[in-house]
Amino acid sequence: MKPVLVLTTVAVDFDVRALAHALVEMRLAACVNIIERMHSVYRWEGRVADDAEQLLLIKTSDERLTELRQELFRRHPYEVPEFVVIPIAEMSEAYGEWFRSAVAEPPL
Repeated sequence: MKPVLVLTTVAVDFDVRALAHALVEMRLAACVNIIERMHSVYRWEGRVADDAEQLLLIKTSDERLTELRQELFRRHPYEVPEFVVIPIAEMSEAYGEWFRSAVAEPPL
C-alpha cells in the first residue's frame, strides 16, 4: 500500500464537508483537508477564467485510487473534475500506521 495525495477543486458554493465525510466514512480517504477559499486562473472553453474555488487535499492509498476516482467523479459538480495524484515519499512511522488503518478495508 503506497500513500498518495489527490488534489481536486470545486466551486465555493459546493458542500465539500459532506463530500469529505463520505470519502472518509467509505475508507476511500484517511483524511481530507479543505482549503475553503482560493483563486484559480485557468483556460476553459477558449477563454481565461478567474474563479474562487475550494481545494481538497485527499490522503489515500494507491490501492483505493480507482474507487476514490469513481466516487469523486460521481459526486463532483464539474464537467471536468481535477484529479491530480501525487505520490507521498515518506511518512512518520506513527502517522503511517494510522494512515494504513484508516484506508484499510474493514474486516468482514
